Amino acid sequence: MNLSQIKIMLLGSGELGKEFVIAAQRLGIHTIAVDRYENAPAMQVAHQNFTIDMQDATELEKLIVQHAPTHIVPEIEAINTGVLVKLEKQGFNVIPCAMATKLTMDRQGIRQLAAEELGLATSKFRFAATKEEYLSAVKEVGLPFVIKPVMSSSGKGQSVVKVDNDIIKAWEYAHSASRGNIKSVIVEQFIDFDYEITLLTVRHKAGTSFCEPIGHIQEDGDYRISWQPQAMSKSAHAKAQDIAAKVTNALGGYGVFGVELFIKGDNVFFNEVSPRPHDTGMVTLISQNINEFELHLRAILGLPIPQIELLTPSASAAILLEGDTSNPQILGVDKALAIKDTEVRIFGKRQIHGKRRMGVVLAKGGSVEDANQKAQQALEFISLLGV
Repeated sequence: MNLSQIKIMLLGSGELGKEFVIAAQRLGIHTIAVDRYENAPAMQVAHQNFTIDMQDATELEKLIVQHAPTHIVPEIEAINTGVLVKLEKQGFNVIPCAMATKLTMDRQGIRQLAAEELGLATSKFRFAATKEEYLSAVKEVGLPFVIKPVMSSSGKGQSVVKVDNDIIKAWEYAHSASRGNIKSVIVEQFIDFDYEITLLTVRHKAGTSFCEPIGHIQEDGDYRISWQPQAMSKSAHAKAQDIAAKVTNALGGYGVFGVELFIKGDNVFFNEVSPRPHDTGMVTLISQNINEFELHLRAILGLPIPQIELLTPSASAAILLEGDTSNPQILGVDKALAIKDTEVRIFGKRQIHGKRRMGVVLAKGGSVEDANQKAQQALEFISLLGV
């Protein structure tokens, strides 16, 4: 295989895309980063970069056809997936495939696939496109419930509603935070789970491989800390792998899929799936012999994927900072790095207005608890200048 002839176009150029581009460039692959705003993290390391509205069908199709990438790799949800379906029929290679991208870009498509077509266990759910439909869905699902936009990212628009007074406020937040042209929401029963995991599932030419389960904690719908491995019973682990295999086989294509699952005792409930590396999987940058970005690349290109090994219990902690500046200056990295077995990755985002994930702390330890403690300790040192 002549890797120098490969050209990858990344649609969406955030922090996950940045690590993917770095992995590709290490193998001498030409990379093109595309996003809706300039100087996105992956743009800073790619060979070429372009700023366009990726929901504009004409603009997106023109860019892809002009540069003729051998692989089109979506990294975010806000993309005109109809263009990808059209171009795939013309011979373009969409990762993992255009239909998987289209289905998982909105929560309605993937939830219906999992619950109705595959018969997997999920929470009780309803979809609503109007305020009236939403209030009806709330009555059916009952309190407490979770509301999310059908299309969003990084937990934006997500709320857990426990009391009647928050019902309308949650609707307004979800509706305002929806991405793309779809303004529907999903109302789902709140499961009192013991813990939740991301099971990174790798579909490649030799079959399907799994990483060790990643435990994580979310706040406001976005991940704050993750760790690997998450302790699970043998029964729950087997069920998790079975569900992940069924969902990813139904979606098809090659690459890494981040399958999110709720665990209650030995019972496993499907939540969501992303057909790409997952933010909670950033812990694999320090925990595994092959991280999730390298696995995604290898699977896409048909390169060998040997045994995936967990090297050591590890943890990641998101660096979530709050401010209002177009010149963010992050302090305390030196102090964080003074803690044994820690690493810091600053994403290089050029602006922050409100709260934004600006980096990640990685730590390894003798146990998950040890690694988590180191990550949290390092995180406390990091701040934004002037805040």
